[in-house]
Amino acid sequence: MTGHKDAIADYLRRSVQALERVAGDPGLVATLAAMVEALTRALGAGGKVLIAGNGGSAADAQHIAAELLSRFARERHPLPAIALTDPAVLTGIGNDYGFEHTFARQVRGLGRRGDVLLALSTSGRSPNVLAALKAAREAGLTTIGFTGTRGNALAELCDLSMVAPSDETAVIQQLYMTAAHAICAAVEDELGGPATRAK
Repeated sequence: MTGHKDAIADYLRRSVQALERVAGDPGLVATLAAMVEALTRALGAGGKVLIAGNGGSAADAQHIAAELLSRFARERHPLPAIALTDPAVLTGIGNDYGFEHTFARQVRGLGRRGDVLLALSTSGRSPNVLAALKAAREAGLTTIGFTGTRGNALAELCDLSMVAPSDETAVIQQLYMTAAHAICAAVEDELGGPATRAK
């Protein structure tokens, strides 16, 4: 039992230390602020956010889309966001064209110049995520990425990227979801406006 407690405490310490590194990095915080500006510019002009990720990052993509479409902390108008994670679409594209095309084909079909693609990949090497970023650039979307310290391939395809200071998958996900919440709060403050909750 003690071993479990020690392992849990150690994991929590690593998570807190990594988050403190993010909060204490002025350049990284400035990048997150620039992401808020890019998102508010796109959404304010009538654009939308497309969000892509695999596995746990697919769930995170849905989480972020829900925060924007529903609400984060207060009543306001919905903000258009689409997680590119519909199982029928993913399996249809994967079956017909190959798994590496699952997100790129959706970007080409749904994305318009001025929209934003938010790409989530803890490794930064997911072929279908990288293909989506390439398709987004070709279509004139702003590209934003969340990754870890080994995610150079993803960061190179992004206009803005958060490189979480960790190479541990779970910690990277925690960091970029904390950052995503901070971004959602700031975007909501900027664009939310008053709204009445639906009955």
